[in-house]
Amino acid sequence: MESIKETPMEAVPVARRRRILASAGLIASGLIAGGILAGTHVAGAATPTATASTPAATAPANGVDPATVSHGPNETLLTDGNATKATAAAKAAVPGATIIRVETDSGGAVYEAHMKKADGTYVTVKMDKNFKVTAIQDGFGAGGRGQGPPPAASSNGV
Repeated sequence: MESIKETPMEAVPVARRRRILASAGLIASGLIAGGILAGTHVAGAATPTATASTPAATAPANGVDPATVSHGPNETLLTDGNATKATAAAKAAVPGATIIRVETDSGGAVYEAHMKKADGTYVTVKMDKNFKVTAIQDGFGAGGRGQGPPPAASSNGV
């Protein structure tokens, strides 16, 4: 039987040693990354999700949820510095509410912000060209594309 001779490490060329170490490092990195990925996948599966008892906003009777509409007819979403200003003004007017979208308004005001209040109801905050709040309306503003009838102005005194 033939015996296997081991080559001392000092006799292995430096370039080959580097390749061996680099290969071992890549394999170790792959194993670590795979372990992390598997761990986050298992942890994500174990995270509880919302149940049916979570309160949800009710869609209008005509079946279209206005929160899913990208913007109203003849209106343009705000995406620049105007979006930031409109968002700040609306949040100041309706503290604790979440912005759904901010856009130009085709119904009399210059800008409007559609918001969802903490109690799950919707409001529309109307603003002038200087982002001064001029009205707060219940719902999603005047009709169009399944947004319901024009709401009455709220009693917020604005």
